Amino acid sequence: MKVLVTGGTGLVGKALQTVIKNQDEEWYFAGSKDADLTNLAATQALFAREKPTHVIHLAAMVGGLFHNMNNNLDFLRNNLLINDNVLQTAHEQGCVKVVSCLSTCIFPDKTTYPIDETMVHNGPPHPSNYGYSYAKRLIDVQNHAYHDKYGRLYTSVIPCNIFGPHDNYKPEVSHVIPGMINRMHQLITENPEVPQNEKVFTVFGSGMPLRQFIYSLDLAELMIWVLRSYDSVEPIILSVDECQEVTIFEVANAIASAFNFKGKLVCDTTKADGQHKKTASNAKLRTHLPNYLFTDFETAIKASVQWYKDNYDEARK
Repeated sequence: MKVLVTGGTGLVGKALQTVIKNQDEEWYFAGSKDADLTNLAATQALFAREKPTHVIHLAAMVGGLFHNMNNNLDFLRNNLLINDNVLQTAHEQGCVKVVSCLSTCIFPDKTTYPIDETMVHNGPPHPSNYGYSYAKRLIDVQNHAYHDKYGRLYTSVIPCNIFGPHDNYKPEVSHVIPGMINRMHQLITENPEVPQNEKVFTVFGSGMPLRQFIYSLDLAELMIWVLRSYDSVEPIILSVDECQEVTIFEVANAIASAFNFKGKLVCDTTKADGQHKKTASNAKLRTHLPNYLFTDFETAIKASVQWYKDNYDEARK
């Protein structure tokens, strides 16, 4: 068994490297320097060189709310190319199993909650990220098509919002947690002559939207379980429990606590909120792993902040 991880040098790829325990498997973590996966020939060359039997497909063009809002066409086209190249090449190379990573943001904007795996295609996604969402939804369609025509066991996981060490902290593309971590660190370290209790941290939006967040190391453990033990083409949601949902303002408070920030938090309501909520049910996961314990949110935030501070130069690249 040889596992090729596309997008293997990013947040989830690094988490997989941390939690892998079975040395009977051979793993190769491919990054952007290994191949441009929007290019079919480059994708084929990577597969021909590494000869994987299994694939965890993480590679994607990703970004936060504002990056998506301004670049829906790019998110659509690039992700369509990446996904088709990876899945078709995996099929041509005879890969036994492919596990692709989707996202809860692909679900319909107008829906009932909690959302579950049967509801992916029930309506248009939120207009802020429709390019990314439709491209990711089509992985599920393509998985079923390969299964129907060739019997391939190509499946997908749908995680809630992911965070942890090795996240993307670039302001123009970061998601909410790494974006806040980066901005709060800058606020604390800049202008040291200003007392910290006089500094003000701005939360973009109202702070009221609700989100479920999964620690990247937890997600990595669950994805390895899917690779080894989940034998269905149907997608499966990998999310913390519904009771672990938090507001964006609560996220900001947790990050402030991890930094021991003594200043004030205010909300800038001129900034967009995105979807108010996208509560996901992990009932299907719980039927398989009823006793899985997710890392406590505050504990995971503290670990993420500590990693950022300890690896500041790497985080800022």
